[in-house]
Amino acid sequence: MGEKEEKEASSQASGAQSFPMEIAMLRWLLFSFCFLIVQAQDETSFLSLDCGLPANSSGYNDLDTNIKYISDSEYIKTGESKSVAPEFLTYERSQWTLRSFPQEIRNCYNISAIKDTKYLIRASFLYGNYDGLNKTPKFDLYLGNTRWTRVDDSYYTEMIHTPSTNKLQICLINIGQGTPFISSLEFRELPYLSYFTLYSLYLYSRYDMGSITNEQYRYPDDIYDRAWEAYNDDNYATLSTSDSVDAYGSNSFQPAPIVMKTAATPKKGSKYLNFTWYSANDNDNFYAYMHFAELEKLQSNQFRGFNITHNGEHWDGPIIPRYLSTTTSYDIFSTIQTASTHQFSLFPIENSTLPPIMNALEIYVEMQISELESYNGDVDAISNVRSTYGVIKNWEGDPCVPRAYPWSGLSCSTDLVPRIISLNLSSSGLKGEISLYIFSLPMLQTLDLSNNSLTGEVPKFLSQLLYLKNLKLENNNLSGSLPPDLIKKKMNGSLTLSVDGNPNLCTLEPCTKMTPEQKKSNNNFIIPVVAAVGGLLAFLIIAAFIYWITKSNKKRQGKDNTFPVDPVRSLEKKRQQFTNAEVVLMTNNFERILGKGGFGMVYYGVLDDTQVAVKMISPSAVQGYHQFQAEVTILMRVHHRNLTNLVGYMNDEGHLGLIYEYMAKGNLAEHLSEKSSNILSWEVRLRIAIDAAQGLEYLHHGCKPPIVHRDVKTTNILLTENFNAKLSDFGLSKTYPTDDKSYMSTVIVGTPGYLDPEYYTSNRLTEKSDVYGFGVSLMEIISCRPVILDTPDRETNYIVKWVHAMVSQGDIKNIVDPRIRGAYESNSVWKAVELALACVSVDSNQRPTMNQVVIELKDCLTMELSQRSESRPMESKDSIEMMSISMVMNASHSSPMPR
Repeated sequence: MGEKEEKEASSQASGAQSFPMEIAMLRWLLFSFCFLIVQAQDETSFLSLDCGLPANSSGYNDLDTNIKYISDSEYIKTGESKSVAPEFLTYERSQWTLRSFPQEIRNCYNISAIKDTKYLIRASFLYGNYDGLNKTPKFDLYLGNTRWTRVDDSYYTEMIHTPSTNKLQICLINIGQGTPFISSLEFRELPYLSYFTLYSLYLYSRYDMGSITNEQYRYPDDIYDRAWEAYNDDNYATLSTSDSVDAYGSNSFQPAPIVMKTAATPKKGSKYLNFTWYSANDNDNFYAYMHFAELEKLQSNQFRGFNITHNGEHWDGPIIPRYLSTTTSYDIFSTIQTASTHQFSLFPIENSTLPPIMNALEIYVEMQISELESYNGDVDAISNVRSTYGVIKNWEGDPCVPRAYPWSGLSCSTDLVPRIISLNLSSSGLKGEISLYIFSLPMLQTLDLSNNSLTGEVPKFLSQLLYLKNLKLENNNLSGSLPPDLIKKKMNGSLTLSVDGNPNLCTLEPCTKMTPEQKKSNNNFIIPVVAAVGGLLAFLIIAAFIYWITKSNKKRQGKDNTFPVDPVRSLEKKRQQFTNAEVVLMTNNFERILGKGGFGMVYYGVLDDTQVAVKMISPSAVQGYHQFQAEVTILMRVHHRNLTNLVGYMNDEGHLGLIYEYMAKGNLAEHLSEKSSNILSWEVRLRIAIDAAQGLEYLHHGCKPPIVHRDVKTTNILLTENFNAKLSDFGLSKTYPTDDKSYMSTVIVGTPGYLDPEYYTSNRLTEKSDVYGFGVSLMEIISCRPVILDTPDRETNYIVKWVHAMVSQGDIKNIVDPRIRGAYESNSVWKAVELALACVSVDSNQRPTMNQVVIELKDCLTMELSQRSESRPMESKDSIEMMSISMVMNASHSSPMPR
């Protein structure tokens, strides 16, 4: 501690002595209360499944952790409950029972999750000789479409994962080496600010360095229930303290305080602290998180500081641990370089009098979890088929995912979005007529309904399944005549049709004698027709009555203006609302996919000769309904040429959808990609930026109350045929209070890289949060550089840092997209760069308003166009007079995520 810090500490201590007991007691109560709140919140957010615990059990609280465990029976429909052998009852109670899966190849847990929430997921496996075979099986564990791990002798496995939907599917796969089983499955919400990476993380190891107890620590020692294993080494000495470390959780990772109370340090005579591990796969990408806290009260002549190297290359430092407060070292955007051997070395810096220390260490392997999901329409259709027939099969979770292990009886395509192409329900005990829901599986190539008890006629819709090549209907009780189109397809060889074993079914010629089933079928036709005619007459009578009443009301309203009717609003509402049948028609049964949104697929459609884009909301997306409501509410009240136009919406018996104007050129991000063959000129880029800025300007200053978009990025800027830009996707938008309050507290949402760091760290949302996202987008427009690069250089892998570095060197040529080949007016580009930097100021007060942004961008365009009018060559000047950028360079800038 320096002289200045010592004086400040002395002054604070002397001031506190006047009433030490009161302050100490108040502080203790306050922080104890806050700590208990944090603990309670985390514990209630836990989901702890004791697999195999009887379904009628009320659950129990674990003796060591006091965590409540419940039966897993509500989350899976297959498997058998088993118990470990008596000699294994020394393990924790959650391992005493297990669920075994001897029947099916694939068995899946379906867990409801909160989209974009970070979870620690732990699965544990204690074989415990439950089957008396004394042979531990091997099987695969999948998360969604990605193999998580192969379970062999593992006791438990952990992953940190952030789902992009509101569900998690965890599957056990039989690979022919024994019966899969699972003992417990646990889910823990983690802080938004912790473990930020672009991918999921598979736990390699988590160590309590320098442990003096050799015990494992979990909840309640660790409020997020991470498991810390003791680690010691013959080359390590141990430091420890009896004082609390980070008792009030000042570190966003919040490692267990009891773990931070000890540390490993080199033994006397050594200055280096080394830690080595070996990778089984040389291509594994690792992330390391090192936690440090000074445990000794250093004297004025003592100092501890050290650097960290990985395989001889500088990794971080200098690290100067704070007394009884945690510092975490990690690389936010990049992994540790791949190698078979990984050695971290901690060594003192030049003026350090004390050796390095390490309190805790976490190592993870990067995992890219596939977000693959089956086509929503197929999922709905096959679920309805299951309900209609009461199918008794292991049909749980996503029918086509994992891709290698679809539902039994199904085959799926290998498309980007899997489609059901084969359905085999032979010998499944089906009764009743052939379900109309099968028609909602338009990609079917094979349909096998043989050897059941199906009745009624063969429906015509089977001939309208364009891709159907094999149809098996033999050995049922079908009647009537085959549809003519089915017969034609069979005759021309495009369809293999099997219908033998249906005694009342006419296959080639029309039946000359009507069977009882056909008579019943005719009655089923005539009766509804008569009913329909009667219903029509009743409708006309009621309509005439309503017309007479309405006309009388209008006369009365003309006299006294009581209860006025707004026919325009009623007409507009009717015009904008569509039924599911109308949406199916306008999309040609969802034939052409335009893309995938945050909570559903987007399809091409045609409405009255007008092209539209139809965004369907997946029924499995819980948050999707709230975003649907938000988007409809906002777009029904805002109208601007630079905001996407809502043509209509659908809310029809659980079917939700939004119908937009069709944007022929897609989104801006596609055109900024290196893969794009269309290179946008500087003028076009400026016009696009102006359009998007004007859309935001309208939301902030033209709407009452104002609206904050909350997800400004290049993928949400859509382009017309003529490259006019419109802001889209208002599902996360919020109206902004107009009272004296300068901000609004709300849950953090948005996209990493575009997220306002002030909003990210404080939960305080203002319109300047949109300005930050626009600034990052403007940097993309200028440079065509990805917002986040997967590179080890933390100074250049985030676009904001990179642009700062380039500007500090006066290097404009390397900022601008090189594909423009110098075809721009230099001052115009510099002004745009200056504006972008101002938009991403860490202090939101230093950011311009969107009014100012629009004005500045129009000035940039004027500069660009004036060069053309003066007939100057379209190339950058060799000698550039740098414009003043003091307003942005004097401000402090950083990454939108904590380092």
